[in-house]
Amino acid sequence: MTTSALSRIDARPLPRSGHNTHIMPVGIVGAVILIVWYGLALVLNGPQATARLAQTGAAWRFGDFVRQAFTASRPLLPTPDQIVGELVRTVLFYAPTDPHSLLYHCGVTAGTAISGFVLGSVFGAILAIGIVHSRVLEASVMPWVVASQTVPILAIAPMAVVILGNIGLTGLLPKAIICAYLSFFPVTIGMVKGLRSSDLLVAELLKTYHASGQQLFWKLKLPSSLPMLFTGLKVGVAVSTIGAIVAELPTGGTAGLGARLLTGSYYGQTLQIWGALVAAAVLSLALVYTIAAIERLLLGRTGQLR
Repeated sequence: MTTSALSRIDARPLPRSGHNTHIMPVGIVGAVILIVWYGLALVLNGPQATARLAQTGAAWRFGDFVRQAFTASRPLLPTPDQIVGELVRTVLFYAPTDPHSLLYHCGVTAGTAISGFVLGSVFGAILAIGIVHSRVLEASVMPWVVASQTVPILAIAPMAVVILGNIGLTGLLPKAIICAYLSFFPVTIGMVKGLRSSDLLVAELLKTYHASGQQLFWKLKLPSSLPMLFTGLKVGVAVSTIGAIVAELPTGGTAGLGARLLTGSYYGQTLQIWGALVAAAVLSLALVYTIAAIERLLLGRTGQLR
């Protein structure tokens, strides 16, 4: 290769980082969402703003109309800044143990979701191991596992709360069972696929060294199942949060994000409803990222982190 060719190669610009190329599209989409949101808020809150301005009896301009639409105390569609204000007020201005604090309700829902998630994950993992090692169990149970997820949780939750309440199970346990019902399915499916994804050549090699069935499971199958298992766990903890919120609706409780959504709808407190929705999304993301952090730790130790 000639010197001139080398100089042309050296003069080529280095590829830009992928992080910078993603910022602009995300920013553009975010800006479009905000514009549409404020536009919808102006349209939907317009009748309330017009009625309030008419009560004053004074002449008003379009700026007055916009200000009234974006500052309504009970807006039909709150603006993003109103939702942020509600979050700041309910998180910073009350102690975490105060029933008026959003952190208090997040803690109640998180406790239910985590309890149900752990219960469902343990059950799902045990069921997956049984399905992989028993064709009879796979043929008899697997169709029911899939069919169990076709029933809407909104129909199951009230029945479960009533039935369990009649046999003396109240409080956290009925809600945790509803969360477990939702979260066991992705864990079961993920671990079944993961246990069956182990390398057959490695398995045959271990057998030539007279490895037992238990050694094959602990040394090969279980480590190989971790990536797919953690995928199921992340889905499971997200749906467990949904299950916790749904389970709080028919219990008539006064604590939890579900109860906060219910009371907000009863009294027309749309800011309270939207604040609870945002808190539920943040809680779900926090739990998913916690599972992801545990995944990176375990996969790093087993040499499977990519």
